[in-house]
Amino acid sequence: MHKTFLPAFVLLVLVFASHGLAQSLPEPAIAGLRYYYPPAKVEPREIETDICVYGGTSGGVIAAIQARRMGKSAVLLSFGKHVGGLTTGGLSHTDGGGPDVCGGLAREFYSQIGQSHFKPSAAEDVYKKMLSDAGVDVHYLAHLDKVTKEGTQITSIAMEDGLVVKAKQFIDATYEGDLLARAGVSYAVGREANSVYDETYDGIRQPGTGGHNFSKDIDPYVKPGDPASGLLPRIVADGGVPGEGDKAIQAYCFRMRLVKGENRRPFPKPNVYDTQQYEVLARLFEAGADPRMGWSIDTNNHHLFSGAYFIDFVGGNTDWPEGDWVTREKVFQDHANYQIGVMHFLTNSPRVPQQWRKRFATYGLPTDEYQDTSGWTHELYIREGRRMLSDYVMTQDNCQGHEVPEDSIGLASYNMDSHHCQMVAVDGAIRNEGNVEIRVSPYPIAYRAITPKASECTNLLVPVALSSSHIAFGSIRMEPVFMILGQSAATAASQAIDDKVTVQNVKYEPLVKQLLADGQIVEHQGGSAISISPKGLKGVVVDDRDAKLSGEWVESSHIRPFVGRGYRHDADQAKGKRTATFATKLKPGQYEVRLAYSANSNRASNLPVTIQHADGKHELAVNQREKPSLDQIFVSLGTFRFEDQGEVVVSNAGTNGHVIIDAVVFVPVDES
Repeated sequence: MHKTFLPAFVLLVLVFASHGLAQSLPEPAIAGLRYYYPPAKVEPREIETDICVYGGTSGGVIAAIQARRMGKSAVLLSFGKHVGGLTTGGLSHTDGGGPDVCGGLAREFYSQIGQSHFKPSAAEDVYKKMLSDAGVDVHYLAHLDKVTKEGTQITSIAMEDGLVVKAKQFIDATYEGDLLARAGVSYAVGREANSVYDETYDGIRQPGTGGHNFSKDIDPYVKPGDPASGLLPRIVADGGVPGEGDKAIQAYCFRMRLVKGENRRPFPKPNVYDTQQYEVLARLFEAGADPRMGWSIDTNNHHLFSGAYFIDFVGGNTDWPEGDWVTREKVFQDHANYQIGVMHFLTNSPRVPQQWRKRFATYGLPTDEYQDTSGWTHELYIREGRRMLSDYVMTQDNCQGHEVPEDSIGLASYNMDSHHCQMVAVDGAIRNEGNVEIRVSPYPIAYRAITPKASECTNLLVPVALSSSHIAFGSIRMEPVFMILGQSAATAASQAIDDKVTVQNVKYEPLVKQLLADGQIVEHQGGSAISISPKGLKGVVVDDRDAKLSGEWVESSHIRPFVGRGYRHDADQAKGKRTATFATKLKPGQYEVRLAYSANSNRASNLPVTIQHADGKHELAVNQREKPSLDQIFVSLGTFRFEDQGEVVVSNAGTNGHVIIDAVVFVPVDES
């Protein structure tokens, strides 16, 4: 079915409506700071190009440059007044871009600007020069209005100001997945239940677990001790069921560039200053909590009170991913008013101890950056928006190396990371909920994860809001990775044009050949993340990921050796509430049972272990502080007769340290 554009006279009506729209927008938190600038007028005009990139993020910039280097004409449409997304709008340091995982155009960019302590304006200058040198046609203030499709092919996209871009291929490089949604492509928002993709870190977390939580119990009520007075802003009474899914997304903030000395502006008072938003900060100081201040030129949420309560506007972003431009402007200003207010509160409120007020006041906003927005960054940190749902979804298994796709187009290497999603009132105190920080080794990202379902769209690629679960996206969502995927997307789009095929039918071999020729890294050469491969062990191996777990176990790979890609521990918490059952089918016979763990002085010396065998059960205690006697990783639990089933249960009941679960091996006696 062919969809048509609105006629010109209707567009004129829309422009008059936009004037009223501008009047309904909230006032900027400080002078010049806006997300959405409604068009002053509508001028119908049309552009034809080979590849249209919607989204001026780092991924979009690199995609447009690569399209030109592939010999294709390219148009880059940026929503705001800048290009580069967070790289030019707050980050002065970036993660996930080491030389062993980050190549191609991303490495070319970072070789010019560096990966730490770079100025956002300098980063944008480099991007603009790269775009100019490549001959990319860049348009600013490009606000998507509608998408026209013929069947599964996008034929054109129209902006609010009347610009229409026709292209053979389209790339959605927005943080939010705005183009894919308008094109009718499936997507998810929020956190999936752990059961959806058989994950352990995706759904709702137990409030108060994970990092960046409160070191002191802070009362959640407007009037301390009085539930009838209501909860303080953004605190909820019910955080949901741990492990289940919800619509919550990890918190947003502005990545501030803070400076000291003469080159600083004092923190201003925002247009809307709600002191109740800072009541939790005041109570933290009054409770004697250690501020643990770590401010720098790139200040993040964990740089005060270890991230328990600082600049992340937890719970304030729910309406952003699917919101229209006006809704997002309101959310944007809410975040700006809150965070600018945080800084004003810390430097001015009498409820902040004087010695800390003086220390905070030595910092300020830069006079040589963000000239149009009063020294405040123009870019809100959209840590997560929509996530496309394609035929291949990146999940926790990808991040941990259990699932390795054969169509790699680049690597990710950052932690599975989520900032908090909620603040929950639990037993009269505030508990943060949502934090996850799990280390990973570099792993490949599938081409299929940036490709929509063929039934939905066949000339669109999505290198930023790609197909992934919440927790996998928490690892992928680094700026260098978006750049890597942007380059790969543009390469695939160019080959689709050359071969006259859909993006789903691009041949992988020529694609990866071109990627490698252009310096991309699609396979990690730094060695395997596996310490001891289960395949190389004698007997029947049951790894910790195959065990039946009760309670919450924390994954780790800090101390080697271990079987597979890591082990789990109980964090020395919730004693008596966590068990691991290692069960497997066996051929009848005698087996030596071995338990794997990595020893350390903080381990339990009295780990209870139960072996269920054909003649009953055997209970014993294992000292995990002592180095295992077999290959420095296994201890023998004894030899037992089994019929068709073997089972070993490990519990943390009554233990006096960290309990480690790694693997259990059943070794036939003739092999032991």
